[in-house]
Amino acid sequence: MLRRLILLAAIVALTACSTPEAMTREGLVNAGIPKATAACMADRMVDRLSLLQLRRLSGLAKAGRSKDRGQFLYRLRSLKDPEILSVVSNSAALCATGLAG
Repeated sequence: MLRRLILLAAIVALTACSTPEAMTREGLVNAGIPKATAACMADRMVDRLSLLQLRRLSGLAKAGRSKDRGQFLYRLRSLKDPEILSVVSNSAALCATGLAG
C-alpha cells in the first residue's frame, strides 16, 4: 500500500511539471515551429485558448512535422475552430516579427 502511494505521488509530481505552456511549446516545436517562435507563441496561446483547445492543438504535433508554414496552416484549419486559427495565426505573426509584447 505504501509503495502504491509513493508511486502515485511520484506520478503526480512528474505530471505537475508539464504545464500547459510547456506542452504547447513542445507541441509547436514537434510540428516544425522554431524553438524561439514556439516559446513566444505558447506564452501567448495559453492565455487566450482554453485547455480543451490546447489539447486539440496538441493533436497537430502527433501527426508529425509540417513541411512548411502552408502545410501547418492547412492542418490548423482542419481543426475547424476559428478561435484556434485566429490565436495561433496572430501569435505566429507577432512572434515571428518580434512584435509580441
